[in-house]
Amino acid sequence: MTEAVPARPRLYDRLKAATKHRLAEPILALLCFLEAMILPIFPEIMLAPMIIADRLRAWRLAAICTVSSVTGGLAGYAIGYFLFDTIGRAIIDFYGAGEGFASLTQSFNDNGPLMILVGALSPIPYKVITITSGVAGLDLWTFVLFGLIGRGIRYFVPCGLFYFFGPVANGFIEKHKAVAGWGMVILTIVGFAMAPLLFPKGETQVDVVAEVGD
Repeated sequence: MTEAVPARPRLYDRLKAATKHRLAEPILALLCFLEAMILPIFPEIMLAPMIIADRLRAWRLAAICTVSSVTGGLAGYAIGYFLFDTIGRAIIDFYGAGEGFASLTQSFNDNGPLMILVGALSPIPYKVITITSGVAGLDLWTFVLFGLIGRGIRYFVPCGLFYFFGPVANGFIEKHKAVAGWGMVILTIVGFAMAPLLFPKGETQVDVVAEVGD
């Protein structure tokens, strides 16, 4: 009699198993830090399985993600402020957002706090926001304050939902593991693709100067 071949673990099962590692929380913190300055991925890919595995950790994990992301945002700000020509421009171009960069920088000068909130809450890669904040020379305390507000909402709201509805969510995900795993991957791809949408494709500062000269 032929022995049954054990089924290969699905993507979600692998993510959930990784949450039990003793370094899971430090890795999550590092992921949030790097996501805010360069890494093209959503920490929720690791965060969601961690809360579902132990929903009592929800609030601690939300705090870890928020603080780590804002700290990483400061690193992104520094890249924009000090190292834009050597590092920052390459990152912006990598996300396909270089064409309207001058216009976006002006938007930060006009309404920086709103731009930070939009970037902190939306699927648009946060590193685009942090680097541009540095280039625009946005007030550092304003950057930190609105970053904490935006990232706090971004992480505490879903963590709270998982805390209160974790058992229901776990039951649903266990029945649809493939959908859950690939849904997280698709979310990352969508956020990556949305980055250029944040940047106006209209006139750049150079165009405006030329028109004034005419």
